[in-house]
Amino acid sequence: MLAGGRSSEHDVSLSSGASVAAGLRTAGHTVHEIEIGRDGVWRRDGQELSVTPGRGLDGVDVAFPALHGPFGEDGTVQGMLEMLGVAYAGSGVEASALCMDKVRFKALMAERGVPQVDHGALTLAAWDADPATAIAGLSGLGLPVFVKPARLGSSVGIAKVADADALHDAVDAAFAHDDLVIVEAASPGAEVECALLEREDGTVQVSAPGRIEFDTEWYDYDAKYSAGGMRLTVPAPGLAPGAAERIAATARDAFAAAGCEGLARADFFVEDERVVLLNELNTMPGFTPYSVYGRVLDASGVPFHEAVDRLCRLAVARHERRAAMTF
Repeated sequence: MLAGGRSSEHDVSLSSGASVAAGLRTAGHTVHEIEIGRDGVWRRDGQELSVTPGRGLDGVDVAFPALHGPFGEDGTVQGMLEMLGVAYAGSGVEASALCMDKVRFKALMAERGVPQVDHGALTLAAWDADPATAIAGLSGLGLPVFVKPARLGSSVGIAKVADADALHDAVDAAFAHDDLVIVEAASPGAEVECALLEREDGTVQVSAPGRIEFDTEWYDYDAKYSAGGMRLTVPAPGLAPGAAERIAATARDAFAAAGCEGLARADFFVEDERVVLLNELNTMPGFTPYSVYGRVLDASGVPFHEAVDRLCRLAVARHERRAAMTF
């Protein structure tokens, strides 16, 4: 089990990793807990690990990268595990990188005709060259908008902007985290999330949708990871007839289109039965005690320890299947 990492989500990852390790032990697995420090060094029981391509990782059969954000959820660690020759849970390099990049993910979903909030993208080069023109290009989004680093998670670096005069500073602040920024129009819809979990036959199980409610102005970091910061109701109340089916169908389509494997969490804004807007797919969602993924699965009849056990078994089967191929 890998946890920690170099990103600003280091502490969240440690909490996720502890939950995953406990779940795997409940399922009967022996767990090696490897922590990736903020310095990027891999350690087990405080001792640095040295790895060699093709030689595996600490003698494990399968790795569970409970890592969030850059240097973990974005395909980088997945690529390293591929080079080590280790089976690992979750999506591969390409899907991990794609879903981490909100701009490119939304471009793919647009090609598929998946409904989304209106949005615009800004590069650091264009911003440095002419910020006034860059901001002018966002005028069609209206206000309020959400300004986000394009390749971070857990609401890190995000600002809600309701005043046009504050937009410049919000974008500038987002560029401190990433050289690609996305600006999204706000939706008045309910925030609804569901869990996707692959089955052994390759089909994808979608949990009942859960509705998220909170007392803060928006679903920020503290609301996600503080006790009582948000309220989750499963199944989501107040959905118009047919909305739950639309959510499940859209989630499956997005999962397949992005090439995801194993698991994902799909986040939506639901305005009414006809307006179900996909926000994002998270290929390695949080597993903290407050996180949505495990809770909506459990409410749908899949205990957490069964889910992480299945993910490891799927990973081993995928690794063995691909190892038999000729490259």
